[in-house]
Amino acid sequence: MTTFTSTLPDDLMDLLTEMAAKLKLPKNRLIEKALRIYLDQLNKAEYMKSYKTSVDDKDILIIAEEGMEDYFKQIDIEAR
Repeated sequence: MTTFTSTLPDDLMDLLTEMAAKLKLPKNRLIEKALRIYLDQLNKAEYMKSYKTSVDDKDILIIAEEGMEDYFKQIDIEAR
């Protein structure tokens, strides 16, 4: 595990200390959990942004339509 040293504003440190005590967690553990959640949210936001930009991409639309056509053909074959 790597050691990381940083400074925090006093008000944020106070909130961290309060919450860590409330949850009965060490402050570093709470920071780790919060950072994991935040980074996961950033990844999800980036993923959603890529979907939103793909809406205007004609090539992606064509690929999606072809995929749906193949999917419906496969469903039709399975239904027989």
